[in-house]
Amino acid sequence: MTFVQLIDCRTSRFDEMNRLMDRWVEQTKGKRTATHDVIGKDRSDSAHFIEIVEFPSYEDAMRNSNLPETDRIFQEMVALCDETPTFTDLDVVRDEQLNVLAARAFFEAMGKMAPERIGEHLTDDYVDHDPSYPQPVQGVAGVREQYAGWRAAFDFTFRIDDQMAQEDQVCTRWTWVARHKGEFLGIPATGQDVTMQGMTWQRFRDGRICESRWLYDRAGLLEQLGVLGQ
Repeated sequence: MTFVQLIDCRTSRFDEMNRLMDRWVEQTKGKRTATHDVIGKDRSDSAHFIEIVEFPSYEDAMRNSNLPETDRIFQEMVALCDETPTFTDLDVVRDEQLNVLAARAFFEAMGKMAPERIGEHLTDDYVDHDPSYPQPVQGVAGVREQYAGWRAAFDFTFRIDDQMAQEDQVCTRWTWVARHKGEFLGIPATGQDVTMQGMTWQRFRDGRICESRWLYDRAGLLEQLGVLGQ
């Protein structure tokens, strides 16, 4: 279970504390178990700061706190504070990246939803970057036509293998499983079961996808269809 520690402190020497944290990151390289660190400043009190440190588990946090570098930096941090910091230990019971959920919903719907519904997942000014097209596809109508072509050629589903999020962006690594049922790039339907792996980077705005960049093994797909490698 993910574990989070909140450190509440007051200081008028934040720049020094910031440099102190940089030193801790450098000194604990290859040892620390913390995976994420965020420091927030109170908008109504410029001397009030809260640091949020994330660990994979409570046990990992305890190993981190037992590092000699952690103890030394902590003593220096206390000296920079106007008063003794307070600590709150939290077991994370819910952790959802909403854009990740939106990306997952998009891939789960692909191959199942009718082309007319693809706009439910996209902004009106959506841009699609696909290496198989000479230029980006602009707008929902263009993507709807693109998607309809894939659906006409294949019965397919996406299996999500991994997802990562950063700010307004989500990267999804996926496996595409399909049956070739219609013409594709001039290749008549073969009834062949095929798979393809790829990754899609997507940018979100207000909960919808506004841009996608696709990377996938199209050559491997063509080989499975008997076009290449003969």
